[in-house]
Amino acid sequence: MAPDMGMAGTAVETVRGLLYGPSGKRLDVHRPAGASEASGMPEGTASAATPPTVLLWHGIGPDERDVLEPLARATAAHGALVLVPDWRSDAPDGGRSHLLESLTFALKEAGGLGGDGESLVLAGWSAGAGAALGVALRPEIADEWRPSAVVGLAGRYDLPARTTGAAPLDDLAAGRDPGVPVHLVHGTRDTVVDARYSRDLTEALRTPGRAATLQEPETDHAGVIMTAYDPATDRCVPTTAEHAVRAGRMVAEVLATAGA
Repeated sequence: MAPDMGMAGTAVETVRGLLYGPSGKRLDVHRPAGASEASGMPEGTASAATPPTVLLWHGIGPDERDVLEPLARATAAHGALVLVPDWRSDAPDGGRSHLLESLTFALKEAGGLGGDGESLVLAGWSAGAGAALGVALRPEIADEWRPSAVVGLAGRYDLPARTTGAAPLDDLAAGRDPGVPVHLVHGTRDTVVDARYSRDLTEALRTPGRAATLQEPETDHAGVIMTAYDPATDRCVPTTAEHAVRAGRMVAEVLATAGA
C-alpha cells in the first residue's frame, strides 16, 4: 500500500495479510513510511532511528484486526511499527495458540519489518488487554521473555487471560509481578466493560517499585480505539466522532511511547 499521512503528520504505510504462524492466521503491519529501510543496516547501527515495536491484540470478536486499523495507523504516525494480528476467541483453546504465535512472529520478524526487534510493547483492547498483561505476569509461557511495557485498553483483569488461563488480579494477589511498566486507558463512558476494572488493577499494581498509570478519557468502549459500534454489522467501525478521535490520539501516543 502506498503511504499516506497519519494523524500525527508522519507518512504511514500499511502491509496487510502477512501469515504469522502454523495456524494460518494473518496480521497487518502499520509503520512510518520508509521504516523498513532500517532493517538493511548492520546490526547495532540503526537502534537510535529504529521505530519501537507494538504488538496490538484485538478483543473477543474473532478475526477483527481491521477494527484496530484506525488506532494502529495513528500509532504508526507517532513513529512506531505496529503489528495487529487476527485471533479467534472461539478456538478450542480460547485463542491462546494464535496469540502466542503472533508474539513469536513479532519477536522474530520485527527487525526485518523495520522495527525494534530487541524490545516490544505488548498491548491489547478489551479481552486482548488481559491477554497482554498475562504474558508479563507469567513469562514462562514465552520462554521467560517479558515485553518492555504492557498497555491495556478497556480491559477486565478479574477473568482468566486468554494467554495464560489465569486472572491477572489473582496472579498479582499470589505475588506475581509484571516486572515492566503497565499503562491502562479506559473510557469513563464504557458500558461494556466498566472502568472500575482498570481502577481495581491500578490499585493492585501500585506498590513500591512498580510503574503503573491509568488514564480515563471521556469516551466509550469503542471510542477508546477510535471507533464506534455498528449494530447492523455487529462490529466496531472507524468514526470521526470528536470524543473517539480525541481518545484515540491519546492512546496512540501512549502506545508509541510506552516502551521508552
